[in-house]
Amino acid sequence: MVLKLDRNEDRANLNSQLEHLQSKYVGTGHADTSKYEWGVNQARDTYASYVGHYPMLSYFALAENESIARVKFNLTEKMVQPCGPPPERKD
Repeated sequence: MVLKLDRNEDRANLNSQLEHLQSKYVGTGHADTSKYEWGVNQARDTYASYVGHYPMLSYFALAENESIARVKFNLTEKMVQPCGPPPERKD
């Protein structure tokens, strides 16, 4: 037996799954996520990945002619405000 769903049920199911992912993982955003917040999440995830993957970290250290610890420190420092200061809020 083939169960056939109409488009509204498909859409509701998809929205339900999306809401679940958005509540579970911060980086997936939500309807109110600003462009700045999305960029910050993207940059922090990228820097965290670089720090967590030793071969990539050693590649950056070699390319920058720095020690691995210095590159790790610099990437960690960039995670504080990766996209600069937040924009003014217009309430």
